[in-house]
Amino acid sequence: MSYENKILQMKKMLGKKATPAKEEKPAFRKPAQPSYTEQWVQAGLTVIENDFGIVFQRQVHYPFTYQHGHYQLQSFLEAVKKWIMSSSEHPYALMSDENVLFFDTETTGLKGVGTQIFLLGFLEQVEDGFLLTQHVLADPAHEAALLFESKLWQKSATIITYNGKSFDWPQLETRWTLQQNHIPKLKAQRHIDLLHSSKRLWKNDMERLKLKSVEEEKLGFLRKGDIPGHLAPVIYLDAVKSGVPDALIKVLWHNEWDLLSLITLYSHSTNLLFEDVQDESAKTYTNIGKWYGDLKESVQSVHVLEKVTAQFDALEAGQAQYYLAIQHKKARRFDEALDAFIASLHFIDVRKQLHALEQIAIMYEHQWKDYEQARTYTTKGIQLLNDYKEWQPVQKEKWEMTWLKRLNRLENKGLHTAKS
Repeated sequence: MSYENKILQMKKMLGKKATPAKEEKPAFRKPAQPSYTEQWVQAGLTVIENDFGIVFQRQVHYPFTYQHGHYQLQSFLEAVKKWIMSSSEHPYALMSDENVLFFDTETTGLKGVGTQIFLLGFLEQVEDGFLLTQHVLADPAHEAALLFESKLWQKSATIITYNGKSFDWPQLETRWTLQQNHIPKLKAQRHIDLLHSSKRLWKNDMERLKLKSVEEEKLGFLRKGDIPGHLAPVIYLDAVKSGVPDALIKVLWHNEWDLLSLITLYSHSTNLLFEDVQDESAKTYTNIGKWYGDLKESVQSVHVLEKVTAQFDALEAGQAQYYLAIQHKKARRFDEALDAFIASLHFIDVRKQLHALEQIAIMYEHQWKDYEQARTYTTKGIQLLNDYKEWQPVQKEKWEMTWLKRLNRLENKGLHTAKS
């Protein structure tokens, strides 16, 4: 073979891509049952075995008439009916055919790859009530068994949590990823986080928005014999080390109360949004009106805010007047917007005052061509800018330029009108 032919043959060999070998999933070795299995069974837990190990399970059935604080659990069914009858596209809304899963976890820490979920708690509606199911991690070696037994790889549900979007679900995704070579893929689910909505409802009205505080102040439920949440990891790790589950059962009760409160909180919040609760503050109803406005549900927003301005005094209704003015202006009801902005001025914070003065000046200039009044409110805005000492220098300078530009324009318009 000639030298040239050898070179060509070598090029062909180099050009061929080697077929990559198929990556085989590592073989799963099913862990042995913990030595304390029988002790945990005697404490009231059931052993569930699957291909990946064992899970301890606890189940409790509640009739619809079960009372938790101010509400029976059947209040949830009534709340869903309200959304079905409503035309609102609120993020809270549930439909009749939605499978709803109230969900809460307990973990061995707050963050980090080493943090494990040791308790998965679910509460779901069944034919004659609600069924609580708690899956408890037998020990860290049985994590795949715990995740697989949750059935979240095959269920399609609307997940309802308290701070679950920021904590519980991301934590679950992390643990699932670490076991992805062994168990089916985690299904994406619709999510309603009641912490986020509680912030919308009770901003500036409640000092703390931990679930326990909401239970006591809004839901009429007071925990007796509860363990502090931060002790749950210590209790679980001690139960695994010692094999004694007595204190661990109290952690399960803690998780159980969390889940029951999710049902009643959803009911209470829905009732609030449909104005079926009479003993809330002007701040709360103002928050509701603003929420509807942010969702572009203008009619409902105006309805709620007008009720606040009618039922509460000027001080309590000041914020509602401000948000009501915004809705009126968007709908081009300029007379109503002007009245509401003016009514709000003495009761809102400085930033909102500045925005209100700006909107009043704009309406006088463009809607009514009243340049004198527009100049008056522009001057008030400039004075407010100068008097308030908390502005950031760069921001203040930017706003001053905008306001002075408006003032110059109005003075020129006024001179032009006077000459003509």
